[in-house]
Amino acid sequence: MSLNTAPVHDHLLEVAPAHVSLEQAATIAAERFGLHGATHRLAGERDLNFRIADADGVTRLLKLSHPLEDPQVVDFQNSALRHIQRADPDLPVQRVFPALDGFYQLSVEVDGQLMLARLMSFVDGLPLHRVAERSPVLRRNLGDALGRLDRALQDFSHPASGHELLWDMKHASRLRRLLPHIDEVDKRALVERFLDNFEQQALPHFPKLRAQVIHNDLNPHNVIVDERHPERIRNILDFGDMVHAPLVNDLAVAAAYQLGGVDDPLSPAAEFVAAYHRRNPLLPDEQAILADLIATRLVMTLCITAWRASLHPENRDYILRNTDHAWQSLQGLAGLSRLQAQEQLAKACQEESHA
Repeated sequence: MSLNTAPVHDHLLEVAPAHVSLEQAATIAAERFGLHGATHRLAGERDLNFRIADADGVTRLLKLSHPLEDPQVVDFQNSALRHIQRADPDLPVQRVFPALDGFYQLSVEVDGQLMLARLMSFVDGLPLHRVAERSPVLRRNLGDALGRLDRALQDFSHPASGHELLWDMKHASRLRRLLPHIDEVDKRALVERFLDNFEQQALPHFPKLRAQVIHNDLNPHNVIVDERHPERIRNILDFGDMVHAPLVNDLAVAAAYQLGGVDDPLSPAAEFVAAYHRRNPLLPDEQAILADLIATRLVMTLCITAWRASLHPENRDYILRNTDHAWQSLQGLAGLSRLQAQEQLAKACQEESHA
């Protein structure tokens, strides 16, 4: 299979976010969605996000897409959320609500900036990245939820599902051009080693793998859990990185954030993978390259965030929020042979199948 070595190019990752004040956001919420209340800015990578709480206790998220965002891609995300709600109504995922005119996205202009506005659900709780001790029950519940999510999306299609996204693992080979942004020589060599492994061991299998629309970004900042009972999943957020890709990529992306320490990196992730496998069984070809793909996601995180932090130093802390864990996890995986990693994940799936 030929490698995709096209230049790194993603307008939405290169440009700075748009500028909208709290007052302007509140006006959009009131005039276009009929929502009045206290407005607070939340963090975001590409979109602008505002939490709005009205006097009746209703809280929503106003999302303003970047002016360069493709309206078809926004419709892709909205359509997927509505499809999931029909396919699995009890699955704890973000919801999208119509504006006063009945449409789920609308064009607004702020200081000459044209952007798309949407109103989403906002669920109170604790972001998963703030849970210091993640229990096996939490990991299993999260794996099961992702399995349900992928099952809900398996028959979903949309004309924009094939849009190009740098965070799509199919394009991981392009990341070699970003390596100079990783300053430390030893870390850069480690990333190159796992990129080589991706191209040699995983990428050739992609054409024959099951493919569908996937969430593609189940990181701990996109999961809300119950504050008193953190093993309970309350909400899965941010469908902005959805793509049509090999199904196993979705599991690999999520599992990359469930790795343990250097001495035993795969055991926590294996619990997560096993729960996913019980809900949405992996095929042998998918199991065989899962460890390779988990490492590839870590490589993507390290390359893309180093590059983006150099472009947007004012947003550096948010962009680099996952890098310390990614380095630790990649170093842990480097201590295992490929066969050891494969066997550990395969054993977890086999034991789950016989449970």
